[in-house]
Amino acid sequence: MRVMVIVKATPNSEAGHMPTEEQLTAMGNYNQQLVDAGIMVAGEGLHPSRKGARVRFTEGGTSVTDGPFAETRELIAGFWIWQVDSMEDAIAWARKCPSPMPGEEAELELRPIFEDEDFGEEFTPELREQEAKMREKLQQNPPS
Repeated sequence: MRVMVIVKATPNSEAGHMPTEEQLTAMGNYNQQLVDAGIMVAGEGLHPSRKGARVRFTEGGTSVTDGPFAETRELIAGFWIWQVDSMEDAIAWARKCPSPMPGEEAELELRPIFEDEDFGEEFTPELREQEAKMREKLQQNPPS
């Protein structure tokens, strides 16, 4: 199963405080363990919300709101995509993570990613074929 591991934002991450060399080394070593174990599919840190935007969809169309966004606890500072055997396996790996926000209370949120079979009959053979072609193309020409 694939899991998205969400690193929740904190006041320091939203203020744009960058990690120290020691923190980068610890996280790099952890990421290497994930890669060596065949778990890490992707992982990135995100800029503070002041550099972002939100696009809202309503019956009347779309609107754009530029960051920053108020509720730090609801924001994301980074993420991983992991391929694991179970949610229990993902939790075990998350518990090994060095604190993503040293000096502050930090939180990781783990969420299973939908797989094709989760969509049932509505995900027709034609839609499955379309999805498979897109995934194949992405693997051949990953975005840069």
